[in-house]
Amino acid sequence: MTQHVSPPRDNAGKLPPAGGLPAWRSLPARADVRTLSLLGVLAVLILIGGITRPDEFLDTRNLQLVLTQASVIGVVTVGMTFVITSGGIDLSVGAIVALSSVWATTVATQGYGFAGILFTAMIVGVGCGLVNGLLIAYGGMVPFIATLAMLASARGLALQITDGRTQIVTVGSVLRLGERDSYVLGVPPLVLVFAAVTVIGWLVLNRTTFGRRTVAVGGNPEAARLAGIDVRRQRLYLYLLSGLACGIAAFLLIVLSGSGQNTNGNLYELDAIAAAIIGGTLLSGGRGTITGSVLGVLIFTTITNIFALNNLQSDVQEIAKGAIIVAAVLVQRRTASTT
Repeated sequence: MTQHVSPPRDNAGKLPPAGGLPAWRSLPARADVRTLSLLGVLAVLILIGGITRPDEFLDTRNLQLVLTQASVIGVVTVGMTFVITSGGIDLSVGAIVALSSVWATTVATQGYGFAGILFTAMIVGVGCGLVNGLLIAYGGMVPFIATLAMLASARGLALQITDGRTQIVTVGSVLRLGERDSYVLGVPPLVLVFAAVTVIGWLVLNRTTFGRRTVAVGGNPEAARLAGIDVRRQRLYLYLLSGLACGIAAFLLIVLSGSGQNTNGNLYELDAIAAAIIGGTLLSGGRGTITGSVLGVLIFTTITNIFALNNLQSDVQEIAKGAIIVAAVLVQRRTASTT
């Protein structure tokens, strides 16, 4: 008698695509396609900038400026990528950057020099992240509501500290980091910090247990809990990480502008979320990519620079950004439906 052998099935009991690999085996290939697509978009933007303003856009100083501006929001986006990958959201990142920058540039803080400014910016960011994490992970609040409340509170406190005035940095060692004499082989120190944060973020998300737990919590919190993951503690750690990223970004912004203002970080939350989305991080959680998020930041920063050099109105720039976000979300939904 001939024994009938059933064809292999995946974990969900589904048959793999005829003549192809199981769906999960094709995820790396789709990630590579997304990365190549983003690189293609960035290359097209560079080409447009080179054609419309060749002398200005391709100038070394301008390219250094683009990378420097991308560094601040880029650090914030790395932290945001972790939060979104876990299925959360953080609307308070811009306000935390503002609060960290003004608290770190008060006269009392500047009396402690470079270390005092850096430590204050980071500890304020971590403190805000701690509040967000406790409210969400242990208080049971929806991330949207908790971080929205932090947004309003941090902005208000930043305004109260500055009384609406710009706080000028007088610490020479901080200001020198923004000068050309501090560049390393033509690379601004802020860009080096951004590169270091990106590399560390990529390693943590892709090569550590912490990263795997983050993806698991975002994919299915209940399954992660049953697998032995402390979901609440993991979420707390993620908002602490986001707050730390905001503190680092605040210090970079202080170096870049030489001041602390309550208007710092305006709309950073939208830029960070948009960069993560077009980079391939799922809003619903369960998948995140640091590489894609960084490319998203570079794309948005390049668009801003091209528009500025061509004296185009900011409203057109925002429309272009909105169109890119919508297109990215539609691509995500199409990809998810075929998975």
